[in-house]
Amino acid sequence: MAEPAAARTAAASAVREQVYMVFPNDLNSNDTVFGGLIMAQMDRIAAVVADRHAGGVCVTASVDAVHFMAPARKGDVLVFAASVNRAWTTSMEVGVRVEAECIGDTARRHILSAYLTFVAVDPAGTPRPVPALLAETEVERRRHQEAQFRRASRLRHAEELKALRATVPGAGA
Repeated sequence: MAEPAAARTAAASAVREQVYMVFPNDLNSNDTVFGGLIMAQMDRIAAVVADRHAGGVCVTASVDAVHFMAPARKGDVLVFAASVNRAWTTSMEVGVRVEAECIGDTARRHILSAYLTFVAVDPAGTPRPVPALLAETEVERRRHQEAQFRRASRLRHAEELKALRATVPGAGA
């Protein structure tokens, strides 16, 4: 496996503001934005952040802790922000925050937060090392610590499911 590049800062790969204007075809029958549309945009933006940090292609390994806090509506502009929270050997966690603002009003509503895990891959699709993350600010250090707790929880959950499935006949995926 290749050696990872020098450590990088969260700011070096972050997307600070990416906007998406909501149109009528983005709405469900309740006149709010389809959650799946927001999730797809979120995954694309998080992939850019992961690719930048890793210096190459990354794939989404998991999405967890997706919290829809408020709806987005017709006339809103969605504002996405994303950054790497922590990097491990071949994977990293990217945090995404989505806010909505109504055209003509600068006030923003926090509508979604989520955490995505990405794995850096080489051309053969094999995991490859990623640079460590330098957490520079208090907020980045907090996110760095929280990411480790989420990772430990994800790994513990995966082991518990594996153990359960070993005891239950036919309990595959």
